[in-house]
Order: sequence, then structure tokens, then C-alpha cells
Amino acid sequence: MRLALWLLGLFAVASAIALFAGNNQGVVSVFWPPYRIDVSANLALLALAGFFVLLYLAVRGLSLFVSLPAQARRWRTRRQQVAAFGAFVDALAQLQAGRFSRARKMAEHAITLQNATVGAEEQPSHAAPLRMLAHLLAAESLQFLQDRGARDTHLNALLALRANRADATVQAALEGAQIRAARWALDDRDAALALRRLDELPAGVSRRILALRIRLKAARQSGQTSMALETTRALIRHRAFSPVTATSLVRSLALELIGSAHDPTQLKKVWDSLQPVERSAPELAVLLARRLCLLGGDRALALAWLMPAWQQMADSPQALDSQVRFKLVRALEDAMDSAAPDWLARIEAAQLAFPTDPGFSYLAGVTCMKRQLWGKAQQLLARAAPQLQDLELRRRAWVALAELALQRGDSEAAAQAWRQAASLPVSGLL
Repeated sequence: MRLALWLLGLFAVASAIALFAGNNQGVVSVFWPPYRIDVSANLALLALAGFFVLLYLAVRGLSLFVSLPAQARRWRTRRQQVAAFGAFVDALAQLQAGRFSRARKMAEHAITLQNATVGAEEQPSHAAPLRMLAHLLAAESLQFLQDRGARDTHLNALLALRANRADATVQAALEGAQIRAARWALDDRDAALALRRLDELPAGVSRRILALRIRLKAARQSGQTSMALETTRALIRHRAFSPVTATSLVRSLALELIGSAHDPTQLKKVWDSLQPVERSAPELAVLLARRLCLLGGDRALALAWLMPAWQQMADSPQALDSQVRFKLVRALEDAMDSAAPDWLARIEAAQLAFPTDPGFSYLAGVTCMKRQLWGKAQQLLARAAPQLQDLELRRRAWVALAELALQRGDSEAAAQAWRQAASLPVSGLL
């Protein structure tokens, strides 16, 4: 269809020219004293058109001739850019294959080719990011080769190429280099430098999962447990851990934080720093309460901390692991000196609800003993002592029975209870 239209157009133009030129009787006279040249108007128009065509071709040819050096420079620049990109890809492949020396050489070759095109008039948009990433590849290779001086040289050269920060790709390459530098500092066991590198990142970048993982490792390496716990919570919000791993990690960090407290005030700050879901964890509550009692803190406060864990055990003893349940019983016993009267009612209600549970019987027995209810304490402890699976609680039960026997003057029963306590393995004391 297009060809037919072109043919129709050409025929129309040819017909118009034939009509105009066939009946054109005009004459153009050119006076060149003492001569006079007469030519037809058609020939004069053709000559004028040919003159303009020749003039255009001459100007066009001269322009092309003058632009030949610039075209040659652009051609060389493109060749160097292609070669640099090839060297960069080769360096990346060698790095992934574990050939770090070859990767460094190819990355430095890519940098050399890139530097040769710095003064070129036409720079592709990827030139600056490619140069930065080549420096990063070279630095990464040198990190594996343990050449920290050369690594830092490439890192500083990369950071110096930050003039074009408006370019999103350049900015991303710069942020990646700063994160890698923090990782290198962590590998060098310099946690303080790693944290400084991370602090230099923009706020949005420092909240990324990769940066948070490095911060967590640096905080743990430097012993900053509070920072490690906060970073772990941020990673959990990003769903960076599985639920089991997240629970285990938070628990271990909280235990480290509790162990670092050396007075009740510090322990209270640790408790305030915990989130509600962490405070309800029985292991943490038990350790906090026992630590508070050990440091001579307020036992009523320890009981308040134990209340959520106690409520879980009172509702369903099997909801807690047996070891956690026995530790909770020990913690409640240690904190029971300043217990409010309502605690006796709570413990008795739990013991009546689960009469076969030796833990509740033991706890009710020692509570009655501290309230000087000797007969009831004797009955409950005598029932619980043989059934307790926890060796430490069983030892405590026999010791309490011995003290009750001495209280009522039964030396033979006291001696029997002492022998039962002494017969327990030493491991039960741990």
C-alpha cells in the first residue's frame, strides 16, 4: 500500500513538472560584458538546484571531516567502556569462584580502563557506578587476602567518588560500600569501628536487615547487650528470624542483661526495658526474681514479677516445662518471706485444684511452715518429698521435714530426714 502511494506521488510530481516545464517559454539572459548568454528558464532552474545540492554536499563533507577526531575519541571511549565492563564481570565471576587474586587484578584492570575515559566528552550513565563497584570488588578480594592496607585504599577511593550523589545508582553503591566496610571491621574484631560505620549510614539504610544483622553481631561482640536486644527486636519486626530462633535469641540476650545487673536498681531498669511479651516469659521472670532476692531487693517486687508465670502454672501446670516449673517453685519459695496473705490463698487453691502435683504440695507446705502452721506443713511436705522429680526441691523438702521434726522434738524423724537429704546426688545441688 505504501509503495502504491509513493508511485502515485511520483507520478503526480512528474506530471506537474511536465506541465510546468513543457509550456515554459521563459528565457534567462546572463550579461557578461561584452557577452550575453541566453538560457532557458528550465535549464537555469536545474542549474540553480544543482548548485545548492553541491553546496550542501560540500558543507556536509567538511563538517564530517572536521568531526572525525571527535568520532574517533568516542569510538575509543566506547571500546574502553566495553572492555571495562567485561573486566568487571570477569572480576565478579572470579570472586564468586574464590580466586581472590585474579578477582583483584581484573577489578583493578577495570578501574584502569575506567580512569582512562574520565576526560571523555560522552560518559555513559553507568560509568560512575561501575567504577565504584570495581573498587568495591577489589576491596572485597583484598579483604579475603588479608591485605587491609590496600583494601582501605580502594575503599577510600570509592568513598571519594561521591560527587554525583543525585544519581540513585551511585548512592546505592556508596551505601553498599559503607555496609561492607562495617562488615570488614566486624571480621577484623573491631566492633567499635563497625558501629561507627553503621552510624554514618542514613537513617533509612541503617534500618535495613543487612545493616541490622551487622549491628547485632557488633553489639554482641562489644558486649553491648542492651543495643543487641533492641536490634534483635527490630530484626524480629522485619521478620528476619523464625519464631523459634527469635524467642531463643531474645531470651539469651535478656539472660545476659540480667546477669550483668549488680544491684536491685540495675535489675529494675532491666525489667523496665523488657517488653510485655518478654516479661511474661517464665524463664526470664524466674531469673529476674531470684536475682533480685540474691541482691537483697524487695521480695514483694519479686513476687509481682513472678505473678504472670505463676498464673500460667496455676491454670495448667503442664503448660510449662517441668524444669521451668520447678525453678518457678524455688523462686516463689525464696521470695515468700514478704508475701502478702493472699499468696497463701492462691497457693492453697492451686494445691486443692491439683492435689497430685508435688510442686504445689511442696510450695503450700513451705508457705504454711513460714506461717508457723506446723501440722499442715508437715502433712504437705511429707506427701511431696518422695514424689518431687527435681533433686534440689526434694533436698529442700527433706531439710524442711527435718526442721519440723526438731520443732516438735522428734530427733529420730529429724535424723531420718537428714539422711534422706544427704543421700541425694551432688548434681541435685546445681
